[in-house]
Amino acid sequence: MRRRRAWATNDDGSAALEFITVGVILLVPLVYLVIVLGVIQEQTLGADAAARHTARVIALASDADTAAARADAVLDGIADEYGLDQDALQVSVTCVPAGVDCPSSGATVTVTIGARVTLPFVPAVFGLDRALSIPVEASAVQKVSRLWGAQ
Repeated sequence: MRRRRAWATNDDGSAALEFITVGVILLVPLVYLVIVLGVIQEQTLGADAAARHTARVIALASDADTAAARADAVLDGIADEYGLDQDALQVSVTCVPAGVDCPSSGATVTVTIGARVTLPFVPAVFGLDRALSIPVEASAVQKVSRLWGAQ
């Protein structure tokens, strides 16, 4: 008959240790996922707000110079509010019908804002921060009044 040591067969207290170990292993990726989704949502809402408000101020401006100045001011304010990188924003303003000055009376202004979301805690080593960034884009459309620029 073989004799077993008492400490080798005693399982008292090991369930708590296993629970803590497995809990930490599962909790850390879950917390990181929540943080990443929050950052992506913030940047997406920022791009959407920038597109909407920029299209609106362009359509409501009295002339092209005022529209450009107000659009720049709105983009700066929204980029600061939502933490968007102003240097990395891609802004596209187009008008329909094509071939007319943009903006012009009766045209439809489309503003598209593109940004890249860098993941938190990703180091800038070997370009990992750029390689693991997620692109977000938002567009907004606004109709310009037929009386635009007639003042």
